[in-house]
Amino acid sequence: MSVIEHHTNLIKAEAARLGFDFCGVSKAGFLEAEAPRLETWLNRNYHGQMAYMANHFDKRLDPRKLVEGARSVVTVLLNYYPERRLPEGDDDLKISKYAYGEDYHFVIKDKLKDFLSFIQEEIGEVGGRVFVDSAPVMDKAWAQRSGVGWVGKHSNLINRQMGSFFFIGELILDLDLVPDGPIADYCGTCTRCMDACPTEAITEPYVVDGSKCISYFTIELKEALPTDMQGKFDNWIFGCDVCQDVCPWNRFARPHQTPALSPKQDLLDMSRQDWVEITEEVFRELFRRSAVKRTKLEGLKRNILFMND
Repeated sequence: MSVIEHHTNLIKAEAARLGFDFCGVSKAGFLEAEAPRLETWLNRNYHGQMAYMANHFDKRLDPRKLVEGARSVVTVLLNYYPERRLPEGDDDLKISKYAYGEDYHFVIKDKLKDFLSFIQEEIGEVGGRVFVDSAPVMDKAWAQRSGVGWVGKHSNLINRQMGSFFFIGELILDLDLVPDGPIADYCGTCTRCMDACPTEAITEPYVVDGSKCISYFTIELKEALPTDMQGKFDNWIFGCDVCQDVCPWNRFARPHQTPALSPKQDLLDMSRQDWVEITEEVFRELFRRSAVKRTKLEGLKRNILFMND
């Protein structure tokens, strides 16, 4: 076994020990195929008011501009499919499953920091950085290149063994590793995600108009919600899981094994009336270290009222 193979095996074993569900490796380089697609997507203003998506165009496409001398991108997936789901009846107000527990940025970044420390202790002087949806890294493109899944028609990553309810994280390293090849696209002729999207945000297979997505409206948009979207949010007040819930591959989803991602009992018990009457105190207690804090109470109340108008 070569040194590179040994290092690769060592890293994948540690990823599993840390609780990551999948780990893949790709060679760091320019994302040639993604460049024109990203440019077209931005030119169509599909990023809406997410101005940050247009920043650092060159860094988004080349990890060597983020980590000097980068040789490999290590992608990890962490399952967040819950054992217990919040009520999702016709009258229930809903939040995306990824936000049930502690903010994934904290959970995964802590694991990735431990991961990088392990690599540096076991292998030696390895330069690198950890990334969790917080820097200009095209995480789904790297995940696809590393063979841990393919990007579906709803633009989410899908894994054949466990579906799409995953967080994605990366280590960009100046270390040579054995790259994994990409896997095939197994969406076939299925269009369930496209057919089910309440706001028709999936404009064509593999292309999502982010500015029409319920997640964009309920999280990213900071102004009043557009009246022409009234009645189209399917009671989602933070994020949206419709395109994932209808995906046939999610019949393989299994409950995660990360306690920090589980919802508090108080959240599971929230009724529609509880949401309507939510106070600053309850909001702070329910979402102390949660991604839902991004909307602030004012934003969440705006979303709740929009469902009641």
